[in-house]
Amino acid sequence: MDEREIVERRLRNQRLTGEPLPDPVAVVRRLGAVQAQEYAVAKWSVAQRSSGVDEAAMQAAVDSGRIVRVHALRPTWHFVAAEDLVWLQAVAAPRVHQLNAYYYRQLGVDEATTAKTRPLIQDILGGGNHLTRPELGRALAAAGIADPTGNRLAYLVIDTELEGIVCSGPMRGKQHTYALVSERVPATPGRSADDGLAELTRRYFTGHGPATVKDFAWWSSLPVARIRRGLDLAGADLSSVTCDGTTYWYASADESSPVPSPEAHALQVYDEYVVAYSESRRLAGFGANLVVHPLILDGRLIGSWRRTASAKQLTASLSLTVSLTGSQRAAVDEAFQRYAAYAGVPVVLA
Repeated sequence: MDEREIVERRLRNQRLTGEPLPDPVAVVRRLGAVQAQEYAVAKWSVAQRSSGVDEAAMQAAVDSGRIVRVHALRPTWHFVAAEDLVWLQAVAAPRVHQLNAYYYRQLGVDEATTAKTRPLIQDILGGGNHLTRPELGRALAAAGIADPTGNRLAYLVIDTELEGIVCSGPMRGKQHTYALVSERVPATPGRSADDGLAELTRRYFTGHGPATVKDFAWWSSLPVARIRRGLDLAGADLSSVTCDGTTYWYASADESSPVPSPEAHALQVYDEYVVAYSESRRLAGFGANLVVHPLILDGRLIGSWRRTASAKQLTASLSLTVSLTGSQRAAVDEAFQRYAAYAGVPVVLA
């Protein structure tokens, strides 16, 4: 397996090419979690990997609670399939709490404080009382919690997200709300610590592979020793290959097959095709710095685009680093036609 085949397999395994998945939930489940802090374009990341999903259908999947948006993994906002939330947080949250320790100390988010805020937030949000972050902060202040504003409030809420207490509620207009996991997420069978670790390891390397242990460590925040344990637990479900001295892991059932060319994709800055890798991000032409928003051709970076919205259309301003042939330009046009179908308005290229 050479670098070109690794790129092609990633395109297929991430469902950017080949057979799309049937719905947004299937996409998020396959990838394990999808980074989602830039909400408007994060929805596009999921939708473009599924079949015939427009923005309204994607929003419905989130509003219904089938997909929830929480702080997880590195940590930042992620989409997670509701049925996976509890076990995923159980695997990753202890490490994320460790990574947050500096901010907890700076903001006074200590054990004594969280012992008060966790049950308070459960009471405040109970009974389907979906609140925005400022509303939740005011309710905490009324209950006697000191300075529940700004970053202190953010980390108080992140603590409850990592603990599996709070997740996203439905949108209220353009405002995000919080809800209780116990009311939002259907009860699912529990997993042992080893089962959860094995499943997260399989999900990552199946949906993102071929990828390296360092890539997975970046994506999950898990220590390398835990990842090695996860690989052992996954057993024959995963295979490895060495390319130029670097070991890559992938699903054993994954088979090489041709990828259409030329084929372009308009990604968002935090798309999983970019942020799910660290050590091997370079294979797709990316450097250390993120690109807002990447445009890829046959799996490799060729420039960027910026999105400007008006009532009747979207304008995508392109900045290319290569000259395109006629067929390549047609592939880029087709990529933005797919985006226009998702957005439900024309997209004009500039």
